[in-house]
Formats: sequence, C-alpha cells, structure tokens
Amino acid sequence: MRHVTEWRTIIEPFRIHSVEPIRMTTLSERASLLEDVGFNLFSLRAQDVLIDLLTDSGTGAMSSEQWAGVQRGDESYAGSPSWFRFRDAVQDLFAFEHVIPTHQGRAAEKILFSVIAGPGKVVPNNTHFDTTRANVEATGAIALDIPIAEARVPSDRHPFKGNMDLDALERTLQDSDVPCVFVTVTNNSGGGQPVSLENLRAVKAICESHGIPLFLDACRFAENAWFIREREPGQENRDVRDIVKDMASLADGMTMSAKKDGLANIGGWLALDDDAIAEQCRTLLILTEGFPTYGGLSGRDLEAVAQGLKEVVEHDYLRYRVLSTAYLGDALTRAGVPVVQPIGGHAVYLDARALLPHIEPLQYPGQALAVALYREGGIRGCEIGTVMFGRQPDGSELPGPMDLVRLAIPRRTYTQSHVDYVVEVVTAVAAKADELRGLKIVEEPPSLRHFTAKFAPL
Repeated sequence: MRHVTEWRTIIEPFRIHSVEPIRMTTLSERASLLEDVGFNLFSLRAQDVLIDLLTDSGTGAMSSEQWAGVQRGDESYAGSPSWFRFRDAVQDLFAFEHVIPTHQGRAAEKILFSVIAGPGKVVPNNTHFDTTRANVEATGAIALDIPIAEARVPSDRHPFKGNMDLDALERTLQDSDVPCVFVTVTNNSGGGQPVSLENLRAVKAICESHGIPLFLDACRFAENAWFIREREPGQENRDVRDIVKDMASLADGMTMSAKKDGLANIGGWLALDDDAIAEQCRTLLILTEGFPTYGGLSGRDLEAVAQGLKEVVEHDYLRYRVLSTAYLGDALTRAGVPVVQPIGGHAVYLDARALLPHIEPLQYPGQALAVALYREGGIRGCEIGTVMFGRQPDGSELPGPMDLVRLAIPRRTYTQSHVDYVVEVVTAVAAKADELRGLKIVEEPPSLRHFTAKFAPL
C-alpha cells in the first residue's frame, strides 16, 4: 500500500469532532452592514461573516489533547504545575534561560521595548508587523524595515523573501544606536515569506561583530522551519524540531504569540538569556500582566499552549498546512489573480495594487478590495498596505511599500469546499476589478488606525 503522502490529493490529518453553524447572509445585507461599520471589516460582527480570513491569530481549532489539557489546567496563583509544563515545552524547542509568559505576543513586545528601546534608538527588522512597529515607536524609537529587494516585488519567486538585507543591516549598526535586531519568521507583512538559516546565520554574525543581541519575532516559527526543510539546500529531510532548535540557537531571545504556531486561542511569551534584562522585564510583567508563573494566562491556557507546541512541529500537520494554503494561492494564480509569490504558509496575499492600478495608493486599493470581497461573498480579509503602514510617526502619510489583502487561513478550521468558495468569490471580484473605486478615511485614531478607522467611498 502506498504511503498516504505519496498521493496527490491533500487530506486533513485530523477528523472533525465538533461543528459550528455559519449564518448565510445576502448581498444586500452585507452592503448595508458595510455602511453601518464605516467600511472597516474589523468592526463587523463575526456572525455576519461567512468565511473569516481576517487573521490566523487565535482563530484556529484546538485538538482533543489540547482540550484535555484545558481540563487539567491548575489555577494556582504561583508555581502551578501547568506553568512548569508550559515552560518545559517552550524550552524544549527554544533553550532560552528565561521564559516570561504573556497573554499574547504584543504584550511581550511592549514589555521588552519598554526596557531596551527609547528615543534616539533604532530597531531594525526584516519587516515589523503592526503591533511590533507600534510598540517600538511608542517608546520614541524608530522601527526600521530592511528586507531584501526581492521582498518588495510581489511577483518575484525568491524562495526566502523574508530574508534581511545584510548590507543595510551592517550600515545601520555602524550608524545608529541599536538596542537589538529583530527578524520576523515568517515575514507576515512581506507576504508570509520565510527566512533562510543561511540568512539568519549571517545576521547573527553581523550582530555579534557589533555586540548587538538578535531577537526572533517567532510567531510562525514552525511554518518557517518547514519552508527551510523544503527549500534550503542541505536542509531537506531534516526533522523540523531540529531546524527550529537551529533557528533558536542563533538568537539571544524571542517574542512569541502562541495564537499562531502555538495552536492556541490565547497566549504568548518573551524568552531571553540576559539576566539583567529579564529581571527588568519580570518587574514590568508583574505590573501589567501577572505573576511570573502565569503572566496574563490561566492554567488551562498554559496547558493548551504546551500541547500545541508538540503538535505544531509534526510533519503531517505542517505538510497539510502549507499545501492547503498553496491550494488557494495556486488556484487564484491559475485564474489570473495577482498574488504574492511564492505562496506563504499561513495566508495568501492578493496584490491589490496590481489588480486595481486605477486606484491610487492613498485611495487605499487594499481596503477597497477587502471591502469588495466581503460585499460579494461574505469573506473577511485584512488590508496589509497603506492603511496599515502609511501614517508616519510625524503625522504625514505615504503609500505603503505594497498594497495587499491578506487571506489568513485559521488552523484546522475550514475545509477544501470552503476554500473553493473563496476562489469563486475572489475570481468574481477580480473579473470586475475596473468597477471598484477607492476610499477615503473620515475618522482615525493616532496609531494602529486600521483597527478602528472609518471610511467612505470615493
């Protein structure tokens, strides 16, 4: 009998144990709802969304073993056995001395940057995501993106478009006050693109030569490791766990949202080796999150993350995860819809700037496309472009590097027929792309405006 992975058809490496109904809405209902929420998809009620691809953060389905862990969770305030299982699961993959639990990744970022960043400092990254950038800038520091040139070209098929520009990093460390260097794996803002081990090693060598610590924003570490296994010469057929450990060995610390590759609905941590920084971070943790053996989490959450870290590095899961995402991206590519290439692990990114060339970046083509997908078929995606990244710290506005719409796939949640429906809706919208018009912002907060801004059609 042939091994199951030899067959071409992708099957989910799990069975469905519980189901939740989806409320079917009409086109007229969705048009009215868009008006009500100021054309901001974050403001929609979840029950009014047919296929929710807004984010893969905390939106996945947990396994039966994770739910068993929830029942085992111990809620002792200090020294819970659930804490030790959580800590051991983290250190089994990432052998950092200090593990500081937080309620999610942005809390870890807030604590770390509050300690090490500040006015006049520069934090380089391949590409900061929204909350990372906001937490850096909230301290008065500059969040600097220095990806390789290929990362700015959606159609380029470089296998590791998440890589950092090494020459730019060297110049930055020579010319700026840098408290740490960050590398995001995979690079979410750049289209879910992975970082190679070769690039990480080179970044580490440059950091060491300047005495600067290297941190990973490791939300999708397992997907990044799978891409290394599949794409990087010399890494084929290795165990993903070993690749993850290699990645961690090149870093001095990490921030993590366990809502991604922790396979949990909430959770995160900050991990590092520096004793002095860890002590300062724990002090802030107690002020803002909780005691160091639970942070912002309940015991049952700690258990769910600990089990999720075991499941996320299983090869059958990762093979399914990456291939099922590629299934959507490849179908849209065949239909002539421009998407970021190559397809990432957690999402497919539509190239709104290429699809809607008649809409100027400051008229928000990504938001216009995301709105059209919801109106047409009840699909909720997320603009990753000028709305999210166009407003500068001085208040001015510039076009984002790209204008994308991210269709993020929740883990172990939707079936192939759901994805086929997404393909139908996206291709239908693309077929009448020239009819779409841009938007203007009529209300916005001073930072992270994409969450709550209100829009009006032009």
